[in-house]
Amino acid sequence: MTPLLALEGVSRDFDVSRPWLNRVIEGEPRRSLRAVDGVSFTVAAGETLALVGESGCGKSTVARLIVGLYPPSEGRIAFRGRRMQMIFQDPYASLNPRWHVRDIVAEPITHLGLEINSRVKEKVAHLLTQVGLSPDDGEKYPHEFSGGQRQRISIARALAGEPDLLVCDEPTSALDVSVQAQILNLMTELQRRLGLTYLFISHNLAVVSQVANRVGVMYLGRIVELAPAAQLFAHARHPYTRMLLDAVPDLAMSGKPRVPVAGEVPNPLSPPAGCAFHPRCPHANQRCREERPQSIDDVACHAVQEGRISP
Repeated sequence: MTPLLALEGVSRDFDVSRPWLNRVIEGEPRRSLRAVDGVSFTVAAGETLALVGESGCGKSTVARLIVGLYPPSEGRIAFRGRRMQMIFQDPYASLNPRWHVRDIVAEPITHLGLEINSRVKEKVAHLLTQVGLSPDDGEKYPHEFSGGQRQRISIARALAGEPDLLVCDEPTSALDVSVQAQILNLMTELQRRLGLTYLFISHNLAVVSQVANRVGVMYLGRIVELAPAAQLFAHARHPYTRMLLDAVPDLAMSGKPRVPVAGEVPNPLSPPAGCAFHPRCPHANQRCREERPQSIDDVACHAVQEGRISP
């Protein structure tokens, strides 16, 4: 089947040079940071693909590239749906504090001309009810709601544009754990009822395990492993994925040896030669230090490809 969304070799560079005069006086060249480096994946209609990784790995930049907030420096993004919308991380910063909730939710409807004016109020009431709020809440301002309720308003606003794809940039990370579960359950129910497709950005593997059909693991701008969620959580292949999973608390107290994530993410302005993960990898050899691994069978790791890591 033709995927709803496809990324092919997408990269994004940012100019992080110091001001022109400083560079002239100190003889510095321009500096560029590659936040996303050759990312390729597809998302089928109706599925949830999650991108995970530590802060600074480039996953939020991928989200912004997809919705058009940044143009890609290289590669191609193909979207075969009609519309996409984005749910942002911070429900306190993503809603206009000067607008009534009814106007916030109605804006996509009126901007896209999805309803005649006489039916916009009815549509807004339906959307608020759909996300577990009251139609009367439309008369309030965002500051009158809790964080979880604000995120429900953000979801209602996103649904108002009748999207085929929702790009969710850590939509629950700013919320309490109990509220996170409510929002995730709501998103799962909306997906089932409306046939939505999600690209879900998160650093929380526990959250991802509840919502994702497939998971892409990012490290320093690249996808190092891509697999069905059940397979990845049961039999992760890339050493970085294994380290992330080992860092999750073992609530079952299985007694399995666990290795915390070692070291820190390298400076993206001067990434290591070869495999970017090799300074932190217990399986790294000379080839890893010199040669950048290519993705084979959806995993980019010399040790996996050479059979040096047990399945």
